[in-house]
Amino acid sequence: MLQRPAYFDHLHAAADRSPVTALLGPRQCGKTTLARLFAEGREVTFFDLESVADQRRLQNPDLALGELSGFVILDEIQAVPELFPVLRRLVDRPGQTTRFLILGSASPHIIRHASETLAGRVEFVELSGFDLLETGADALNPLWLRGGFPRSFLAASDEDSFAWREGFVRTYLERDIPQLGFRIPATALRRFWTMLAHFHGQTWNASELGRSMGLSDKTVRSYLDLLTGTYMIRQLQPWFENLGKRQVKAPKIYFRDSGLLHHLMGIPTRHHLLGHPKVGASWEGFAVEQVLRAFQPSQPYFWSTHGGAELDLLFPHQGRKLGFEVKFNEAPRLTASMRTAKDLLALDHLYVIHPGQHAFPMEAGITAVPLREVGRLP
Repeated sequence: MLQRPAYFDHLHAAADRSPVTALLGPRQCGKTTLARLFAEGREVTFFDLESVADQRRLQNPDLALGELSGFVILDEIQAVPELFPVLRRLVDRPGQTTRFLILGSASPHIIRHASETLAGRVEFVELSGFDLLETGADALNPLWLRGGFPRSFLAASDEDSFAWREGFVRTYLERDIPQLGFRIPATALRRFWTMLAHFHGQTWNASELGRSMGLSDKTVRSYLDLLTGTYMIRQLQPWFENLGKRQVKAPKIYFRDSGLLHHLMGIPTRHHLLGHPKVGASWEGFAVEQVLRAFQPSQPYFWSTHGGAELDLLFPHQGRKLGFEVKFNEAPRLTASMRTAKDLLALDHLYVIHPGQHAFPMEAGITAVPLREVGRLP
C-alpha cells in the first residue's frame, strides 16, 4: 500500500481546525482507506452509510450521534443527505467537542448540502488517485497508462487494470449516476463520455458535440457538468487580459484520470498508447494533472488567442506568476508562442514540461523540465 503523507497531513490539519471535515473524491480513490489510517490511535466511531445495518443504527440520528465522543466518521454521506441538518445542530451545541469526518463521492450534492447547512463549520479536503509524488518517478509510465485509481494502478497486469476500469465505468454509469438522482440512460452518457475522450485537451465546443450526438447544446452541457462535478472531467478555465488580442473564452476539457481516458479510447497497453494519434493530447492532460497535484493552485488557467499563441497552464504561486507548456518531446525547442506567452502575460518563469530525463535552460526565464522532476520545482 502506498503512503499518502501530504493528504494525511492536510486531513489532520483540517480536522483540528474545523468541527466537520468533508473528504471528497471519486469512488475508489482511497477515501475510506485514508480515513481508517487517520482513525488509528484515536477514539473513533465509524458508520458506512451504504450499509443497511449502519443506517438502522442512525434511525434516531440526534440521539445516536449526540452521545458519541472523539471522532465520528460517516462514509458515503451522499446516501443519507438528511444528516446534514443533524450535524449542524450537534456541532452548535454548547461545549460540543466531538469532531465529524464525512466522506463522499458525489461532490455537487455534498458541497451544496454542506455549504448551505454547515456554512462556517466545515472544511473540504479533495482526494484524488495516486500521483507521481506518491508513486515515485520510476512509476511514471504505468501511472500514465493505468491512471491513479489505486486498484487500477496496483493491478497485477495491464489486462487486469483494463478490466478493473471497465467495471468502474459500468458501476459509475449504472449505479452511481442514478443514485445521484439523474435520469440519464447509461448508454447515452457512456457514448457522450467516450466521444468526449476524443476532445481531451481541446476547448469546449457544445455545438460540435451536440450535433454529433443529435442532442441540444444545453443537454451536452449538462452532461459535461455532471462528469465535472463527479471528478471525472476537469474544465480548465481561460485566462483573460486586456492584450489587444482576441482570446479564447471557452474552457479546455481534460480527463482527470489518464487511465479512464485510455480505457474509453480502447488503449490497453503502452505499445498501443505510443502508436495512438491522441498520444500527445493524453500526455498533455497527464502532465497538467501532475503539475496541479504538485503545486495545488487555488485556481489554474490556460491561455489561448485566436491568432495561435497559447499556454497550456498558468497560475499564481507564492507571489509569482508561473506558466507551463507541455511537449511530448524529450528535447523540446523554444517556439515563438512560448516567447509571446512569457512576454505578454508577464510570467515570472515558464517551464516546458517534457518526458525526457534532463532539465536545461532554453532562454532567460524559460526552462525545460522533465515531468518526473516537477515536484522539485521552486
